[in-house]
Amino acid sequence: MGGGDFFHLPVLSREVIAGLAIRPGGHYLDVTVGGGGHSRLILEAASDVRVTAVDQDEDALAAARKQLSGFEDRVKFIRSNFAAFDFPLEAFDGIIADLGVSSYHLDAPERGFSFRHTADLDMRMDRRQALTAADIINYWDEKELADIFFHYGEERLSRRIARRIVEKRPFYTTTELADAIASWVPGKYRHGRIHPATRVFQALRIAVNDELKSLETLLEVAPPSLVPGGRIAIISFHSLEDRLVKHSLRNSPLLKVLTKKPIIAQPDEIAQNPRSRSAKLRIAQRELD
Repeated sequence: MGGGDFFHLPVLSREVIAGLAIRPGGHYLDVTVGGGGHSRLILEAASDVRVTAVDQDEDALAAARKQLSGFEDRVKFIRSNFAAFDFPLEAFDGIIADLGVSSYHLDAPERGFSFRHTADLDMRMDRRQALTAADIINYWDEKELADIFFHYGEERLSRRIARRIVEKRPFYTTTELADAIASWVPGKYRHGRIHPATRVFQALRIAVNDELKSLETLLEVAPPSLVPGGRIAIISFHSLEDRLVKHSLRNSPLLKVLTKKPIIAQPDEIAQNPRSRSAKLRIAQRELD
């Protein structure tokens, strides 16, 4: 599945554009360009706007190039994890980060993010890296597995699941692992609101892509890259990320938080895109000198 098939409906798009207060002639940084949805809205919001579009996923960048093909002279594309991006000082009028996993990643079987389809346990956003979910499942020790399931997945049965994985491994496919986890948990857990493997899969994805460490780095290096009065908007999708964003924005000496509570999707957006239900947007502004 190539770049043309990449799909990610931008969440909270009205709120992001309003929150960034797009300026004519402004320069904006989209560190998770995905399919280009937010970047397109930024480019359309005011005249002569420029965007630097960053993503670590080659399929996302290919899709963004297609989506933004009418704005070539105003967009610069860079393949990088946002934590490795070289943030220049006081360069951007606004920065947007959408931390959500795209519909493409969840729906493309070969990427191994979802257990709805049988696929290799992969989960790499950047397929240039070596570490995969299969490596973690099959080679990390029991304590390491239990720790990531508990801390990254908030999985209450983390120790039980880690112990069984070590006893029964190797596991090579998504459905093989998900079915095994379902067979190891109590019945009431198995028939709950979400599949019993959901939290383990979230934890694996976070571990494979070092997502929380990358987010910590972003929150540290992004604020000095804003011009005075420039704004940063971050969309998170689970409590681990949102807590980190909330505290980092609040504790930054360069920023003034503009959202006392996170902005959430309205009913009309949730009806159109159910995945927006868990999205939380926080916005801060660089203090004027």
